[in-house]
Amino acid sequence: MSTLLATGRASRSTGLRLGIVLLLILIPASVLIAAADSSVVAVKERGVLRHLGIPYANFVTGAGDGMDVELIQGFAEWLGVNYGYVHTDWSSAIGDLTGKQVRTDGDDVEVIGEVPVKGDVIANGMTVIPWRQKVVAFANTTFPTQVWLVSRADSPVSPIKPTNSLAQDIVQTKSVLDGKTLLGKLDTCLDPSLYDMERTGAEISLFDGALNELAPALLANESEFTLLDVPDALVALQKWPGEIKVIGPLSEPQDMAPAFRPGDGALREAFNTYLAELQADGRFDALALKYYPFVADYFPDFIGLGD
Repeated sequence: MSTLLATGRASRSTGLRLGIVLLLILIPASVLIAAADSSVVAVKERGVLRHLGIPYANFVTGAGDGMDVELIQGFAEWLGVNYGYVHTDWSSAIGDLTGKQVRTDGDDVEVIGEVPVKGDVIANGMTVIPWRQKVVAFANTTFPTQVWLVSRADSPVSPIKPTNSLAQDIVQTKSVLDGKTLLGKLDTCLDPSLYDMERTGAEISLFDGALNELAPALLANESEFTLLDVPDALVALQKWPGEIKVIGPLSEPQDMAPAFRPGDGALREAFNTYLAELQADGRFDALALKYYPFVADYFPDFIGLGD
C-alpha cells in the first residue's frame, strides 16, 4: 500500500511539473516578461509617469502639446497616474531613461558610465535603429518614417525619378552628393554614418543645433543638402511651402516608437495594450492626422492600422 501511495504521489508530482512546463510554453513570452517585473507598480506607487521628451517636429512641439505628448498623457490617465514632462536632448535621452551613458559608432554602442535615471519612457518621434535596440526596449510602432535627402527649392539638382526598386532609388539619390555639402546630426537617425554617406563624396558637417533647426539651417544656406526624416520633412514642407524639395530616399522605411527600459516589460506591454485600444476605436488615427495631416499621402497604409 505504501508503495502504491508513493508511486501515486510521484505520478501526481510529475504530472504537475509537466503541466506547469506546458503552461509556460503556451503563455506568450511577452506576458511572462511583463509579469516578472514591477514597473507598472512602481509608476503607480510614485503616482506619476515621467515622459522624457525632446522638442521635435510635431511629436513634442515645445508648447505643451504634440502627438507624443498627447499619447503619453493619455497613457498616464489610462494607468491612473499623473503625467510629468521631463525635458532632455538627443545626447542625454538614453542615459536619462536607462541610467547608462552610451557612446555610439554607427550601429555599435558602448556603455561608458552611469547617470541618474530621470524618466520612464522616451517619446518624441524616436526612430527604431539597430544601436538603440541594444540599449532600450521599443514599444509597438507609433509612426512610419524614412530618411530623405532634401535641398532648397532653387537647387539645380532635380528629384530622382523613382524606379520599381527602392535600393536603386537610394543609389540614385546618393549619386547627386559627390562634392556637395551635407548636414547631419550625431546621436540621431540622421547620423550620416548610419547610411554610409562618407562613401558618396559629400562634404559632411555634423549640425550642432537642435534637430528642429536642420531645415532652417538649410534655408539659411548653411549647406546644399540635409538629411531629414519623414515627420520633420512633412512639417518643413507645410511650414515653408515652395522653399524646399525632396531629392530622394536614403534609407529603407523605418519605424518610430516610444522607448522603455529593457527591464520594464510590464510597463511596455501596458502601453502596447493602450495603443491597441486607440487604434481599434479610431482615436489613434485622429491623433496622427491632427499633427500630420499629410501622412496618409506618403504612407497610405499607416492610417487605419486598427481596422
